[in-house]
Amino acid sequence: MAQSGSNDPEYTIMGYSEEMIQSLLRRTARTNAAHLLPHLEPGMRVLDVGCGPGNITVGLAEAVGHGTVYGIDKAQSQVELAQAVAATLETENAVFQVGDATALSFEDGFFDAVHFHDALMHIPDTQTVLSEAMRVLKPGGVIGCREMISQACFTYPDYGVIGKAWEMFGDLIATDDGHPQMGKSLKEQLARAGFANARISASFEVYSTPEQIEFIYGIANQWFLSQDMTETALQYGASTVELAESIRAAYQRWKDDPGAICCLAFGEAVAYKP
Repeated sequence: MAQSGSNDPEYTIMGYSEEMIQSLLRRTARTNAAHLLPHLEPGMRVLDVGCGPGNITVGLAEAVGHGTVYGIDKAQSQVELAQAVAATLETENAVFQVGDATALSFEDGFFDAVHFHDALMHIPDTQTVLSEAMRVLKPGGVIGCREMISQACFTYPDYGVIGKAWEMFGDLIATDDGHPQMGKSLKEQLARAGFANARISASFEVYSTPEQIEFIYGIANQWFLSQDMTETALQYGASTVELAESIRAAYQRWKDDPGAICCLAFGEAVAYKP
């Protein structure tokens, strides 16, 4: 998640709060790029667009062995964090740099594979980004995408109000010129960009253990229901003071409910440059 729908390089809607960084750091290549890993081979050169803190990137680097993975992110802070993660894990074949997905600084046909995870949903001009991915791929190169389907995400029990928090989340992404349902349209978007032989799948990230429930509650309470986010939602007309307070009370109740679960929905796609 690195690109913002505005000119702010610090990712205006989602932000890079401590809570959001911790959320990103929970993701790995094995769990979040499982659809792409079977198509990677040792020696490949891979581009990870919107690499964030680099935790998925280092897993891709492991998969290509003596190959190289380049992670780019629009935010310098995330590039520095990714470099620290790679150093801690002693990953020597991952290179991180600031980059713009709409104007990649790589030559034509430089990569064997390109990876996106929750990046396309935040970039207004999807086709420009995919055209750039096509350009830097070798003929026969593979692209792998995993993007959220906000409409299919849910928190249970809902208490008749938490679902509105998901609606508000989608509204905020769309207001920032993003695409909260991008995971549903990956096949269409890739076909429009000229990619072939798309293979489509979908998956959930499920949070159900006490530790996971506490984590989601922390994200909701410290980020999504924070004063800054509430003010942003009010400014964009995505919420009201009454709704924000109702959602806050519902999450407080939810965290102690023995049936509590939270599921994030994603569409996945793998396709090839002809």
